[in-house]
Amino acid sequence: MDGAPMRIEVVCARPGRAWRLEVQVPPGGTVADALAAADLPAKVPGLVVDADCLAVFGRAVGLEDGLRDGDRVEVLRPLLIDPMQARRRRAREA
Repeated sequence: MDGAPMRIEVVCARPGRAWRLEVQVPPGGTVADALAAADLPAKVPGLVVDADCLAVFGRAVGLEDGLRDGDRVEVLRPLLIDPMQARRRRAREA
């Protein structure tokens, strides 16, 4: 592995607005490193990053998961309702 920094994309979407930031982290960098480099709370009003709502290309990850060059870290919104509960409610209403 060479010492070249990895290019990582960090994305966050909220109703009506989305943020996309390209950051660089050192080889062997983690999701936490990318989030620190992006400094999203300073850019996204009211954002509190929940460690349980992170993904890389749609796959759930944790703060200490390693990244590869070109990865996209996604800061997800928490679910408002459990999908199974929503289905049951729709079935009852139908």
